[in-house]
Amino acid sequence: MMDSRFVWPVRVYYEDTDAAGIVYHANYLRFMERARTEWLRALGFEQDLLARDYAVVFVVTRTDLHYQRAARFNDELEVVTVLEGLRGASMAFEQTITGAQRQTICTAHNGVACVDPVSLKPRRIPAQLMRVFKGAH
Repeated sequence: MMDSRFVWPVRVYYEDTDAAGIVYHANYLRFMERARTEWLRALGFEQDLLARDYAVVFVVTRTDLHYQRAARFNDELEVVTVLEGLRGASMAFEQTITGAQRQTICTAHNGVACVDPVSLKPRRIPAQLMRVFKGAH
């Protein structure tokens, strides 16, 4: 990552669309989830290993999603992920999905909490992860 923006490309498949041929609204959240997973991977963290080695998983606690235009089958999109905030046990992300000519499809502000994988109770983000996340902020 050269700056605080992480960009992940996604192509719209037929299975992502509804009967009208446009991306089904919930699938934008799926694209954003995948981009956050790829963001973690780019920082050197695999989610299964975070659960095993650090006893933490990340869960979405809130989302505020605004749709501006539709994406369609076979469109090439980009999901831009920016870490907006970092606290002891949580992170805030701004994620924007853009299409052709970087037109905004939708924008979301997503809250993510760090929790214990068994009890699902909040846990502080481990210090090693926090250092890396601060560098990406």
